[in-house]
Amino acid sequence: MQPTDTSIDSSNPILEVAQAATLHDHPDNRMFGFVVFLLSESVIFLSFFVAYIVYKTTALNWLPVGVTGLEIREPAINTVVLVSSSFTIYLAEKFLHKNNLWGFRAFWLLTIAMGSYFLYGQAVEWSGLTFGFGDGVFGGSFYLLTGFHGLHVFTGVLLQLIMLVRSFFPDNYAKGEFGVESTSLFWHFVDVIWIALFILIYVWQ
Repeated sequence: MQPTDTSIDSSNPILEVAQAATLHDHPDNRMFGFVVFLLSESVIFLSFFVAYIVYKTTALNWLPVGVTGLEIREPAINTVVLVSSSFTIYLAEKFLHKNNLWGFRAFWLLTIAMGSYFLYGQAVEWSGLTFGFGDGVFGGSFYLLTGFHGLHVFTGVLLQLIMLVRSFFPDNYAKGEFGVESTSLFWHFVDVIWIALFILIYVWQ
């Protein structure tokens, strides 16, 4: 009795169709999951925003004693830098799509530098403030909102550093660019949140 040949011809067109159908049945939902994560983060920020507005419009003594307002010049400069970094990270993505790794690295590194500058500017601002976290509802709200956002900026910079290092490994992005795309989307999210924060805290005084 002859043994049965159970091997499968990988060049068989019917098999290729079956494999394609299998892949279609199992789509990549990573980006969908990441978008859901960002939506959950949006809910957290939105709850903070609503609480800030309620406190500001109902508190009898909103600002701490001796504080007449916040300096807006330096935060405005930081805002321009951070918002501009959304454009540089967009350009970095475009270069990666064209398989231009050096262009990608240049604009990606510039985005990291701009995010780091924002964090430095925020640290300088905090060091010069005359009120603390425990100085009334305003003090607590200010440090909570700006600090929580700053944590997201720090996380974004770390993710960008990881993606930059990955670009130096051969063919690391040959199988997809989910890491870069999700990091870029996270960074745009961070920028949009800061625009809302800047208007809420610094413009609406």
